[in-house]
Order: sequence, then structure tokens, then C-alpha cells
Amino acid sequence: MVGIIMGSDSDLPIMQEAIDILESFNIKIEVDIVSAHRTPEKLVDYSKNAHLRGIKAIIAGAGGAAHLPGMVASMSPLPIIGVPVKSRNSIDGWDSVLSILQMPGGVPVATVALDGAKNAGILAAQIIGASDKTVLDKIIAYKEELKVKVEKASERVRK
Repeated sequence: MVGIIMGSDSDLPIMQEAIDILESFNIKIEVDIVSAHRTPEKLVDYSKNAHLRGIKAIIAGAGGAAHLPGMVASMSPLPIIGVPVKSRNSIDGWDSVLSILQMPGGVPVATVALDGAKNAGILAAQIIGASDKTVLDKIIAYKEELKVKVEKASERVRK
């Protein structure tokens, strides 16, 4: 199972891409709002106990100062994937990218591109696929589909 959390419901349209791709791989998900600044007690509980509920990786999306992924990573033994979200109060999204990317030594957060929730979902699936052959086979098939799409597009362009 993959936990997908975000700082507020305004992040849901971006985070939906992670939800959709994980559902396409038939990976169970748990989705919730966990605000680093508005619900710190919930953040601590979620971070410390997610692995006890069977979660194997956490995708955390946040905009602005984007403390959510790093704070979760500071307390959770699980791999954390941060999704910087371009929020309405951001100039260009770099505040979110750098807040998630610049973690101190010992507290890693895998960081995807700005609004890159789809890639976060794929990365979470690959993490699970490293020890689950069924998921691994789905990732292999997905990558083959990507290759076929590009080959067909290449054919069309060359004609």
C-alpha cells in the first residue's frame, strides 16, 4: 500500500495523478490531508505509524514552504517521495521545489518535478515492484507501452 498525503485539498488536482497511476497498477492506496503547519499532531502520528498499517512508501505533496515531505521523512522509516506543488501563493513554484529538495544529510526525500505527482506514483510502484513481482511485471508492461507510443508517434511524424 502507498500513502498519498497532501497539505490541503487544493493539492488534490495535482496529487490525483499519483492516485490514478497507482490505481492503474492495482496498488492499494490511502489518501489523506495532513498539514505540517495546521495539524502537526496528525503529522507526527501519521509519520510514526504508517508502516504499522502496511504502507510501503509515502508520497507527500505540498506547496509554498512545503514542509510536509521533509517532516514526514524525519519521523518515518519508509521511503518518502516529495511532490512540490505550485500553489497560488507561490511566485513560480521554486519555493516548493527547494524546500523538498534541500534536505539535510540523513533525512532523504526523493523529489520529483514541480507538479510531478504521476512520476511520484510510478516511483512508488517501482519501489514496491522491487520486492513484488506482480507489480514489477506491471511496471515493465507500462514502460513497454510508453515505448510503443513513441514508436507510433515517430512513424507518424516521418510519413
